[in-house]
Amino acid sequence: MTEQTLHEQLKKLYAMDAGKVESVLGDYRVDVVKGDLLIEIQTRSFSSIRKKLRRLVKDHRVRLVHPVPYMKWIVRLDRDENQVSRRKSPKKGRVEEVFRELVYMPDLLSDPNFELEVALVNIDEFLIDDGKGSWRRRRWSIHDRRMLSLHEQHLYQTPGDFLKLLPASLPEEFTTRVLAKESKLRINLAQKMVYCLRNMGVLVQTGKKGRAKIYTVR
Repeated sequence: MTEQTLHEQLKKLYAMDAGKVESVLGDYRVDVVKGDLLIEIQTRSFSSIRKKLRRLVKDHRVRLVHPVPYMKWIVRLDRDENQVSRRKSPKKGRVEEVFRELVYMPDLLSDPNFELEVALVNIDEFLIDDGKGSWRRRRWSIHDRRMLSLHEQHLYQTPGDFLKLLPASLPEEFTTRVLAKESKLRINLAQKMVYCLRNMGVLVQTGKKGRAKIYTVR
């Protein structure tokens, strides 16, 4: 799978106004350097970049930018990369989807040199009929992703900044299932969100109701 086009588009976007693209810093190549701020674009799993980030934040301000598709069009290509169809996905992306990746390093948000930006983007996602993809996609592979437009940007500089993602209707004490219901999230994503917020020190467990753990904002 490649997301080279989306990655390159975001690098150019974040390098605007005097940013330097692809700068070498010690043992690492940094996507964008803007003054004293290092910007890394990560379109894939955070597991592959966490070691690099932990090293860079020791001596530098670092912002990790992660794109989440807000609106997506599925473009299907045949084996020769000719377009055979294009349709709009009925699903819209949400900022909370970043917790699927943030589970790999939630503690990093407690470092004053680190910040996270979620970029909601409208994209074309290209699937190619090569027989090598996931069974969920009927063996079609993700060939590339291309940004059509930037919808919104959400910057989180401290663990407390994530409190804005908790719905106003959430009771003072709640379970993961209650959070999922009030936020209209799938239960597995709500679980990842709670895991991250606990590790950031934003949420604490106050008790249990049966087998369900009860949480509150610290």
